[in-house]
Amino acid sequence: MTRVQLYSEDRALQVLLSSALGKEFQIFMVAAESEKGHPAIGEDCDVVLLDLNSDHRAVQERIDCARRMVGTQPRWVVMADDMLRLTALELVRQGAFGFCRRPPSIRDLRVMLRRAHGDFAIEKPLPPPLPKVEVAAACDGMIGSSPKMLKIYQTIHSVADINVSVLITGPSGTGKELVARAIHNLGTRSSRPFVAVACGAIPETLIEAELFGHEKGAFTGTVGAREGYFERAGEGTIFLDEIGELSLFTQVKLLRVLQERQFCRLGSNKLIPLRARLLFATNQNLPELVAQGKFREDLYYRMNVVNVETPLLQDHLEDIPQIADHFLRQYSQIFQKPVESIEPAAMALLQNYSWPGNVRELENTVQRAIVAAAGDAICMADLPRNIQEENVLGIAGSLAAGSFEQQLRDFKLNVAEKAIREHNGNKTLAARSLCISRAYLHRLIRPAEDAPYEIDDAVQMAETG
Repeated sequence: MTRVQLYSEDRALQVLLSSALGKEFQIFMVAAESEKGHPAIGEDCDVVLLDLNSDHRAVQERIDCARRMVGTQPRWVVMADDMLRLTALELVRQGAFGFCRRPPSIRDLRVMLRRAHGDFAIEKPLPPPLPKVEVAAACDGMIGSSPKMLKIYQTIHSVADINVSVLITGPSGTGKELVARAIHNLGTRSSRPFVAVACGAIPETLIEAELFGHEKGAFTGTVGAREGYFERAGEGTIFLDEIGELSLFTQVKLLRVLQERQFCRLGSNKLIPLRARLLFATNQNLPELVAQGKFREDLYYRMNVVNVETPLLQDHLEDIPQIADHFLRQYSQIFQKPVESIEPAAMALLQNYSWPGNVRELENTVQRAIVAAAGDAICMADLPRNIQEENVLGIAGSLAAGSFEQQLRDFKLNVAEKAIREHNGNKTLAARSLCISRAYLHRLIRPAEDAPYEIDDAVQMAETG
């Protein structure tokens, strides 16, 4: 598969090209900014497709960037409308691999991208052997090869065999328990119990007894002695999730256990040594809670010897194809439904969505799409409506099967109709808002049988992105 990085402001173009070019090409948008503070152009791809659209204000920035980077790795292909044709040809003379007209002929664009990839592959060095860190982490159920995920893998392996407190932070749905289990499974305690405790799910009146256990008659209603989670973990690992939910009283008790490495059951004075390793997790801002007096500072520093921060899914969108394919294989087998793949255009929509629910939301989305799929592949129509509509205006119903030209025409027709609705049927104002003539707007919205639409007319209409 050829990874094509699209440098453009037009997110609809990503979906259109993904659908038209097919499974041979993976189209993804350039990241807004890298950790160095500038667009991450040319990173982790085979070809860069530079979109020059004269209607966008940021076009000069893309031209300047191309002039600085053409001739470097990987290869650049420039796609430009008629007004920027000469600029595109000048970029080719300066080192860009090739030029194609906007809107493109899909056949010509496919050939151009293949040639650019082939030319780049000749000079591209062989990748180094996959580090053992990645292999081991991936085998433990964690998926992703982005820089953020590789950093987490490195930290997991560095602490797996060391009995040190680890605080795992990050929003809900980002896989904090997966990190805890990986630390346990990759260390010397893997054959011992892994005990996960959701602190927020235990009533305050019972939390101490649940953690440390109790003797018979320790409080009203007890009929016998009972082990707590700390005893049950033995020499394994105890994972305290939602640690920010503990009351100040319970925090004092936990702090004492961490300091003394021993505890006693409720109703008993017999000290029990703490042999288990402790891992903690929270989706709250603990430093802020400390400043507000809601979390003990000394306990925070006791827990936070090593910190692992799980990222938002929108911060490593490049991992979405791997994660989605994993859930696809998992749940198609569970549901006994032979759905084998996700169509490129549907995958492009998944990569464009903001994912407020993170990986957990992606997992639920794939399950729902498998149930909705009519064939052996998930298409855009199988995805929830909010994912279809969030980043691509009106794209949900416009990408039916057909040529790229027909899909592009349908998309622009949707944009024109929306502009007319927004201006209460005033076509003059609608045309002005789209920077096109009123006559062209009439030709665009006229039924196909009355006035056939030519794709060459597209250069007269502003790309809305």
